[in-house]
Amino acid sequence: MAKHTPKWLKNCVIYEVFIRNYSNVGCFNDVYNDIERIKALGVDIIWFMPFYPVGKVERKGTHGSPYSIKNYEEISPEYGDKDSFRELIQKAHSHDLKIMIDIVFNHTSMDSDLLEKHPEWFLKDKNGDFTRKVGEWNDIYDLDYNNKELWDYLIDVLEMWVDLGVDGFRCDVAPLVPLEFWEKAREYLSQKKELVWLAESLDLNFLNSLRSKGYNVSCDAELHRVFDITYDYDGYDYLKDYFRGEKGLDYYLNQLFLQQTMLPVNSVKMRFLENHDNPRISYVLNGKNKIKNWSAFYSLLPGATLIYAGQELMLDKTPSLFEKDPVKWSRGDYEFMNYFKKIINISKEIKSRCDLFSIRELSEGIVELRWKGRRREYLSILNLDDKFGEIPVDLKLYASDLLSDQIIRIDKSFKISKSPLIFRLK
Repeated sequence: MAKHTPKWLKNCVIYEVFIRNYSNVGCFNDVYNDIERIKALGVDIIWFMPFYPVGKVERKGTHGSPYSIKNYEEISPEYGDKDSFRELIQKAHSHDLKIMIDIVFNHTSMDSDLLEKHPEWFLKDKNGDFTRKVGEWNDIYDLDYNNKELWDYLIDVLEMWVDLGVDGFRCDVAPLVPLEFWEKAREYLSQKKELVWLAESLDLNFLNSLRSKGYNVSCDAELHRVFDITYDYDGYDYLKDYFRGEKGLDYYLNQLFLQQTMLPVNSVKMRFLENHDNPRISYVLNGKNKIKNWSAFYSLLPGATLIYAGQELMLDKTPSLFEKDPVKWSRGDYEFMNYFKKIINISKEIKSRCDLFSIRELSEGIVELRWKGRRREYLSILNLDDKFGEIPVDLKLYASDLLSDQIIRIDKSFKISKSPLIFRLK
C-alpha cells in the first residue's frame, strides 16, 4: 500500500467510461447529462478511457485503439474540448465524484507527434529500428525511459491534466514503465493535490513471459510501493478457469488468500467481473440469479469495485475497442439495475465499517463471506453456482436479509436461496 493511500479507497466504486461508445454521439456531454444516475449507483470515481487523438498508421479497425495515442496533450475533437471536459469535471465535483483519466506512458501511436519531435525518446532494436516489447501490439512503438528528458516531459503532461481538474490516473500497463518514474511523478504531483493512482497490473503469465525476455517488469507487491490500487489480474485468471469449468471455486478462493497474505497490509485491489479487455459477465454467465449472486460476491470482496458502463444493466454485448459500437442502454434490464444499485451501496457500507474479511465454501458453489469491525459484523451467503436443495451447515442464524427484508432462520441446515443473502449480525 502506498504510504499516503487514503482509507476511503478500500471501499470505493469506480465507473469505467469509453466516451466513443457511451452513446450514438459519444461525447463528454453524454456523461455530463448522466452524472446524477452514475452517482446514485454508489460511484465515487469516474474513470475515462483514453480520449486523445488516435494514430492512423497500422490503425486497428475503422476508428483505432484508444490506446494508440497520437498526442497526450489533446482531446480528440469528436468528444469535445478541454473546456467541455472542465465543465464535466466541475459538475462531477459538485456531486462529490472524482475524475480519473487513462494514462498510456508505455507507448504511443506509430505516427505520434512525440515520435516526430523526439525520435531519441523511443525504444529501438539492434538494427536501430523503432520497436515494442509486446510484438502483437502492432499499432504502437514503445518509449525508452533511459532518456530522463522524457520523464520530465511526461510529468509535465500529468501536471497539465491535474491543473485542468482531474483527480487521479489509471496507468495503462504500469509494470512496463520503470517504477522509479512513477515514484518521481507521484512525489512531484502530490505537492499540488491528493491524487488517486491506479495501476493496470499484469496477469501472472504475461508478467512471467516479459521477464523471461529480459524486461524489468514490476509485480503487484512492488507496484504497491507507489500505487494506491492495482488490478486484480493476479486473481482474475483463476476466476476465468473456474468460469470455463476447468477448476473448482476453491482454486480461486485460495488465490484470494494468497493476495491477502503476500501483498502489503491494507493493499487495495480493484475487483471486476468485466472491463474493456474482457467479455461482459452477462455473456459469460447464464441466468439472472447467477449474475446477481456474482455481482454481490465481487462487490463484497476486499478492495475497490469496478463497474464497466452498461454492466449495471446486465448488458451482454462488449463494445468494440476499434469501431463505433455504442452501448445499447434501451436494451438494459432496469430491474437488475435497481438490485445492482442496492448491492453496491450495501457493500460500500459494510466495507467502510469493517476491516476483517473471511470467506469459505459451505458447500460446492455456496460461499459464506464475513466482515467484522469494532461495532459491526455482517454475514453473506451467496449461491454462485445457482444450486438448489438443502445443505448441512455449522451455523445458527435468525436475522433479516438486508436485500429483501425477509426474516431468515438457519439452524444446522440451510435451504439454498436463489438470491443473495446479506445479514447484519450486530
